[in-house]
Amino acid sequence: MHTHTHIADFQQLVAAAAAQPQPQQLLFVFTAAELPSDATEAERRRFEAGQGGALAPVICVDKAPADLSDFAALLAESQRAGPPWQVMFAASLSGRDAHPPTAAEIETALNTMVEAVRTGRIGGFAAFGPDGETLNLR
Repeated sequence: MHTHTHIADFQQLVAAAAAQPQPQQLLFVFTAAELPSDATEAERRRFEAGQGGALAPVICVDKAPADLSDFAALLAESQRAGPPWQVMFAASLSGRDAHPPTAAEIETALNTMVEAVRTGRIGGFAAFGPDGETLNLR
């Protein structure tokens, strides 16, 4: 899995994946803020005021670059498929020998990505908010 580290917007992410010499599959993990069970009272108050919390994966999906028209279409699909989310993480998985990644490779990569998000290892992913803006979460 990899992302381009200087992705300015969603369309640039899709274009970069489409321009790779090997077929790519884009991987997306949608997350929602939740309050950890061991939160302090101060953390609980901040969370209730709309700040803080931990990002927990709520939906994950893969898409070929050709199957993505724009961010609005992916947003609408995510809204039909699951609960509201605050941050979407994106990465690209490369195929080999002119073949796209297999279903098993995609599933393994998505599982690895979900676990990375759960444990806060998000530095290698592009991040987007629900309005399509690129987020810098480092």
